[in-house]
Amino acid sequence: MGPRNVKKKLLVGCSALTALAAFVVTPTVASAASGGQSAKPGVAATAQTTRHNCGSNMSWCTEVEDSEAVFGEGHYVGHDEPSVLFYSNKAGSGNDNTYTLRLPQDPKTQPKQDGSGSTWNFQLHPAFWFGMAMCDDQSAPGPASGNAPCKPDSDSNVYNDSNPASPHYIGKHPGSAFMEMQFYPPGWAPWPAGNSCDATQWCAALNIDSLSLDYNKGLQNNDACLNSAGVEYVNFAFLTKNGQSTSPADPTNNNRFNLDAAHDFLMKSGDKLKLHMFDTRAGFKVEVDDQTTHTRGSMTASVANGFAQVKFDPNATSCTTIPSAYHPMYSTSSEQTRVPWAAHSYSTAYSDETGHFDYCAASDPNTGICTQAAGGGALDADLNGCFNPSDSTLVRIGGCLGETPTDDDYDGVPYRMTWPGTGTPSVDRATKPTPIIFSSPTFRDGQQYSRIAFETDLPRIEDNDTLPVPCNRTTGANCVNPPPGAQFYPFFTTTHMNGSCVWQEGGANIPGTTNTFGGSSQAEFGGLLQLVYPGVGGPHFFYNDFRNVVDNNPCRNRTSR
Repeated sequence: MGPRNVKKKLLVGCSALTALAAFVVTPTVASAASGGQSAKPGVAATAQTTRHNCGSNMSWCTEVEDSEAVFGEGHYVGHDEPSVLFYSNKAGSGNDNTYTLRLPQDPKTQPKQDGSGSTWNFQLHPAFWFGMAMCDDQSAPGPASGNAPCKPDSDSNVYNDSNPASPHYIGKHPGSAFMEMQFYPPGWAPWPAGNSCDATQWCAALNIDSLSLDYNKGLQNNDACLNSAGVEYVNFAFLTKNGQSTSPADPTNNNRFNLDAAHDFLMKSGDKLKLHMFDTRAGFKVEVDDQTTHTRGSMTASVANGFAQVKFDPNATSCTTIPSAYHPMYSTSSEQTRVPWAAHSYSTAYSDETGHFDYCAASDPNTGICTQAAGGGALDADLNGCFNPSDSTLVRIGGCLGETPTDDDYDGVPYRMTWPGTGTPSVDRATKPTPIIFSSPTFRDGQQYSRIAFETDLPRIEDNDTLPVPCNRTTGANCVNPPPGAQFYPFFTTTHMNGSCVWQEGGANIPGTTNTFGGSSQAEFGGLLQLVYPGVGGPHFFYNDFRNVVDNNPCRNRTSR
């Protein structure tokens, strides 16, 4: 077929970052950390091949800025991502990060179907992750526009001007991708359709998102590539014990989401980890050292591990992938080191992925749509992507991951007083998980980041037609924090672990807290941020985020050397 022209609405850049989704599945050989995997929401465990579709909202996908323009009318994709950003103008800060973190623990009592029990991590976040911009010459914003090739590890890739006549106009930006080093909680519906790798252990994956769009010309890739890889294609590989992918990370390989218990790297709740993310000749590499169990998992975005770019060729009748090592895009980290098609403004960052759990007592096993609400909620339209209690690996409750759209009325478990630090210490200990704890990163043998920022993409996800008064991202009108209907929205505070300052996520009352940054999400995340995006006929400006830049680093990391 000829080139696919994106409808006139597609004038802007595209993505936010990470969320859960629909799957097309067919039987294949078994592979799972906890036995068989659930084929799709509401279907009993079975081995499978999973076909990825970011348009249906997946936890490993980067959210596009205008979902309906990219994926088609009716495809709202919303990933709620409160984030901490880290800035430094020194070389290495954009391509070499070392964090320390502690995986959160769930309370001893389990959640109950009526919502009266405790809250576990799989209800608050299907994933949390650490991010970095990557090079991909086949990806947006201009793979068919003759844009300059991406030079890895270089700030020569900064093209943020809004003037089309400028040599650094944002539409001329080298091709870009976004890496998310993701961690997935245990205890509920199993991968790949669910959000748990195991009944009791965490897993992690190296995930790189790219976008097959040319924003200057309004072109998508050919139908064969859209059908096999999607317009937003994802290289994906679980961290393994030996650093070799158990299935190629290639975006057209539908087996890459299946677990291999014998080889994939698993961790326990409460484990203390050291995470090092850095570039090598073979490709960007991630190492996780579990300092509690003295084990290591790793993955390299290399040709040997099956990483590949999807060739942008709108006129082709077949899809071609190009074996490719992925490398970081930038040398430093600042307000200028963006992925130009992303709703978020950053490269080096920590982000949670929240807003993806509603109670559901029963669901249709064929469609994954909730048929019996639970937990005090109504039978809303966003109760889809649902699992029955029997689908779970451990906690026998039914629930929905809110695939299309995300929890768009903001009444699910993550928008309630269910986070650590939202109640009294005794109640929180008994009924809520401990917080995710992570350090500020260091780079190149212990150098510190000089500034930080707080950011959330609430304006982006509040721009949906299901709200009575949607956010207007052109003017900023009706864009609010917390989102409409939410009892609570999580934010970041600091504490100390092993003598060093660390970040934690939840409310203001976590024991040992040293700084609450205003004590609310409104105070912490600040005001609206306007960003420029490329498009057909010239640039466009949108309010996709709230951002608050702090002109120092209030939580320096003293432990990651």
